[in-house]
Amino acid sequence: MNIGGKEPETRRSLATNAIVLALGTGGLVGLIVGVLSIVFPAITGDLDTWLLVLALTALPLLVLGSYLSYLVQADYGFRTTNAAWLIGPVVNVGVNSIFAVLGILTVHTAVLTWFGGQILKMLVLAQHVMLRGVGFGRFDPRLAWRSLVFGLKSHVGQVAMLGNYRLDQWILGAIAGTTELGLYSVAVSWAETLFFLPTSIGTVQRPHLVRATREDAAAVAARVCRVGLLLTVPLAFGLFIAAPELCTTVFGNDFSGSVTPLRILVFGGFGIVVMKQLSNALVAQRLPLRASAGLGIALFATILLDATLIPFYGAIGASIASTVAYTVGAVAVGTLFLRELGGRPSDLVPRPGDATFVWAATRRQLGRREPAELTVE
Repeated sequence: MNIGGKEPETRRSLATNAIVLALGTGGLVGLIVGVLSIVFPAITGDLDTWLLVLALTALPLLVLGSYLSYLVQADYGFRTTNAAWLIGPVVNVGVNSIFAVLGILTVHTAVLTWFGGQILKMLVLAQHVMLRGVGFGRFDPRLAWRSLVFGLKSHVGQVAMLGNYRLDQWILGAIAGTTELGLYSVAVSWAETLFFLPTSIGTVQRPHLVRATREDAAAVAARVCRVGLLLTVPLAFGLFIAAPELCTTVFGNDFSGSVTPLRILVFGGFGIVVMKQLSNALVAQRLPLRASAGLGIALFATILLDATLIPFYGAIGASIASTVAYTVGAVAVGTLFLRELGGRPSDLVPRPGDATFVWAATRRQLGRREPAELTVE
């Protein structure tokens, strides 16, 4: 997305490079897992060999889906990527529901349905590249190397973010047992609904930030971050109030112990907004290692706090650790953002004018069909 957005002339080669890189990286991982399954048969259990081969064959498709999605989004093709992302879940739910009604739903049919959904997703994205994009050009090894180097720098931060999301559950299960893990998992599942908004905003923002100057990127990213914080307030408040119903009414009274962890995790949603928005801006402005450093600080805080709190407080300790770690990560990423792109700490604090901006932008967007352009007042 960075290269394609900043250098449109490379998109034809990027499209072809995506296929080659997906076959290389996805195929390599599939080969490794295949060899491990032969050396250690317990990895795959009683899974049929042809199902394993089919699943491993799909790995390049999954990787290619990410590559082509980013390439399409580099040219603001969000409708196409939305359609592509929805195809898999819609096909899975629809076809598997029909098979269930007919009494023929099995592991085999479910895997085949999933595989078919991935193929349809690829066809939608490839059609966009061919018909509405620039098509497929020659493979460019130098461009592929640039993509790999930049991607690896950004990938460090993505792995750290995954650790921030999941490491607490792994440590909790190992230390406190399955009961505490079950209670905490329900709380996390509800709390993560707060993460969808900043993820979507960051995705839509990226093409603009890639093309922008550092000054413009800093101003736009700061404003969108403030707006994201404002929009999270009512969502977090609603989740805090509804926590008892969400945990006990949906999952049963046995999960009443999930209510307090959920209410604590709600406050961590604001840190996630800052981390996602500002790290996204750093990556868009070709500073992936800065973003990875900030997210890495959050991961370090997660490990330290989990090891300190979980042995004594279980699920509640894990929720406190995550919320504090997200806040620490927000401060770290925010500091790096301001230092590298410019600005003052007050630029990240919501102000009354932001609410007016949201209301006016919403009304304006409802009355127009073309994408609204991000502006800074």
